[in-house]
Amino acid sequence: MTYNFLQVALGGAIGASARYGVNLLAVRLAPGLPLGTLAVNVLGCLAMGLLTAMLMLRGGQHLAPLLLTGVLGGFTTFSAFALDAAALWEQGRGALALGYVLGSVVLSLLAVLAGLSIGRGAFA
Repeated sequence: MTYNFLQVALGGAIGASARYGVNLLAVRLAPGLPLGTLAVNVLGCLAMGLLTAMLMLRGGQHLAPLLLTGVLGGFTTFSAFALDAAALWEQGRGALALGYVLGSVVLSLLAVLAGLSIGRGAFA
């Protein structure tokens, strides 16, 4: 179990550093637009699908903590969200998948707005 935690920690450092690098590049290429976030979310989702399929079909589940939870979790948690939604869809639970997607987006946006409001009131 400790080995898995070390994999996640190492992968998380790699993923978070990569996300930071992408965001720095995006600010230089398109200031004022959230292209860095868009890029890491889309690339992270593509990588999540590719790596999940590879690990399932070719073996290598022992690398999942490093690659999926660590690297991609540090790069973007959106990829894990997308994989969860896709799994529900593939299980034939389309309505639940749609509810999960809509609920996640709406509740997350509301949570950010609530956090901003609370934070502005508490720390102003």
